[in-house]
Amino acid sequence: MNPELQRALAISAAEPVAGGCIHDCYRVTIGRSARFLKTNESEYADAFGAEADGLAALRAAGMRAPEPLSHGVAAERAYLVLEFLDLGGRRDFAALGRMLAATHRRPGPRFGWERDNYIGSTPQSNGWCDDWAQFWIERRIGPQIELAGRNGFDIPFPSMKLLEHHKARPSLLHGDLWSGNAGFTPEGPVVFDPAVYYGDREADLAMSELFGGFPREFYRAYEDAWPLEEGYQRRKPLYNLYHLLNHLNLFGGGYVAQVTATLRLLSLG
Repeated sequence: MNPELQRALAISAAEPVAGGCIHDCYRVTIGRSARFLKTNESEYADAFGAEADGLAALRAAGMRAPEPLSHGVAAERAYLVLEFLDLGGRRDFAALGRMLAATHRRPGPRFGWERDNYIGSTPQSNGWCDDWAQFWIERRIGPQIELAGRNGFDIPFPSMKLLEHHKARPSLLHGDLWSGNAGFTPEGPVVFDPAVYYGDREADLAMSELFGGFPREFYRAYEDAWPLEEGYQRRKPLYNLYHLLNHLNLFGGGYVAQVTATLRLLSLG
């Protein structure tokens, strides 16, 4: 670890830990307390600020997430210090489903968020919007297709008919809900690495299904707490197209086939 950053943050001990493919992550000791530290080049300072904002919002809504303690730039390195959590708890996916449903029930004023943030390392535009279909077009699918074009991929715009009569309500979303962003402490389930905004709750559920990892008891508990509306299975590919396009833009042509298959499925719907 950068010794100047270690001195600046008064870190007495540091041990590298797994924490994703973007940042350098450590278990550190500050004072007498264990903390989780993320660090990267100084250009990531805004991303860490957005992550701290999202974690604080989820916690305020009653969702278990690591407490953001400090973030900024020191020794020319961006950093984010979080509460350190023991992820050795029982894998209670039913409790995770109930916790997510309770958070989704927290209504928002409109669709969007008070600041822009990031989906992975890709900037995610938010802003406020009264119409869900418009938000999904202008803030989610549109920017990813434009970015794909700049990256050399010619992606057609999908039909939005599936959202024409869908009466979504603005719910507080995690925004990047795949199995790698959830864990279990001895006190219960926890989530991290959010990309929060107020949107259709189905977008979180769709993302959770995209790459697998959530067992049936997670979905059963969620639907027992708050059943999904008719048409979710048809809308799910449209919501997951956003994440597939983002993976295409981040990782390249290996995702072209999935994007193409999803567009074909949407054209049939």
